[in-house]
Amino acid sequence: MKLVKVHVTLKEGVLDPQGKAIQGSLSRLGYDHVQEVRVGKYLELKVEDDQHIEQQIEEMCRTLLANPVIENYEYTVEEGVTS
Repeated sequence: MKLVKVHVTLKEGVLDPQGKAIQGSLSRLGYDHVQEVRVGKYLELKVEDDQHIEQQIEEMCRTLLANPVIENYEYTVEEGVTS
């Protein structure tokens, strides 16, 4: 069993309304020093060992987990995870 950790973030220059809303709320709470907030996604996948796991993860990210037009993604694969 392997643990795949996927981080998905908006590409630079893509508007982030959710991040702006959080930044506004932080400002109203007195955290005026926060200049920008960007919101992303973090996913964990437990997968069975497979010799093609990297290729499969790339496919999953491109087709479902991220929108390659507006998002970047990166992932790590950890070995020997117990279920």
